[in-house]
Amino acid sequence: MQLESRVALVTGAGSGLGRATAKHLVARGASVALVDLDADRLAKVASTLPPGRVCTVPLDVTDAGAAENAAGEIVDRLGSIHVNVNCAGIAPAAKVVSRGRPADLELFTKTLAVNLIGTFNINRVAIAAMLTNEPDDNGERGVVVNTASAAAFDGQMGQVAYSASKGGVVGMTLPLARDVAGKGIRVNCIAPGLFATSLVSGMPEDVQDRLVDMILEPKRMGRPEEFASLVEHIVANPYLNAECIRIDAGQRMLPR
Repeated sequence: MQLESRVALVTGAGSGLGRATAKHLVARGASVALVDLDADRLAKVASTLPPGRVCTVPLDVTDAGAAENAAGEIVDRLGSIHVNVNCAGIAPAAKVVSRGRPADLELFTKTLAVNLIGTFNINRVAIAAMLTNEPDDNGERGVVVNTASAAAFDGQMGQVAYSASKGGVVGMTLPLARDVAGKGIRVNCIAPGLFATSLVSGMPEDVQDRLVDMILEPKRMGRPEEFASLVEHIVANPYLNAECIRIDAGQRMLPR
């Protein structure tokens, strides 16, 4: 699917990978619905983009009713939804038992709610909107790109909740693609490694240095624009479906 004159719904668009993806898609000719919990961040991102080509939708991705209303609002304002990129997520760290105390179950539940359930929540309303689109010349109605993590495959100590949530996103990819097979919709997933985002910049410098040491080549953090470029390729390549692609420069996480 070509991006020119298409409409994309991007969650987590207020910062990091989501923000870079939204800007990249707009630069390639798409209109974008910017979705994030933080309305102020959305406003700042929108102010840097061409007016009339974006709309902001402050939203808790775990809220079912709000997601349904948001999808309708986006279709009303921008005309349709052709592409859905889900970058919203949280990454709290906690061991299953620390200093003799069991982990906070509410924190585990919240992580799964935002990263896994939130992804599915937006998928379901975006795909429902895509199914109303007329197919393009290649028979495509829409493309979904979800964001997992390298931690889905080799999570470190303290990443039980995060790894479980992102493993779930990977696990959804094939059955979601099968659910919409024959209807002109593809579903793929990206599993990024260490990227220069706010999630990483808040880590102590020595922790960041240890993580970079695990990278093969190039030996640096990924740039959000590189993630966005992969999103563009997935959207444009009609033979990519039901796949999870790691983008991590060969990094394999050690236990700590």
